[in-house]
Amino acid sequence: MSSRTCPDWPQLMELAPDLQFKHYTVAEARLPSDSLVTLADFPLGDVAICCDLEHNVFNAEHTDPKVAVALRATHWFELAEWSTTGPGAAYRATG
Repeated sequence: MSSRTCPDWPQLMELAPDLQFKHYTVAEARLPSDSLVTLADFPLGDVAICCDLEHNVFNAEHTDPKVAVALRATHWFELAEWSTTGPGAAYRATG
């Protein structure tokens, strides 16, 4: 476990055991350009996102609300969406 690992990882593992949520700044996460356009006046190096970068899933509870709104308009999934109607729903149905 790294220092970036979300402190809520035990609960997150129950919801999405195949995802690894870590905390990053928005600048570090290299989010889609269409989301960054809406955040143009935002200090991207100071704003937090909790996400699994490999699977494009973010945890809205630990993500700045403006970033969450911007990501919802992209191919990224919010954790609740991912685990109920997105790719994670298949795991929950069989797991």
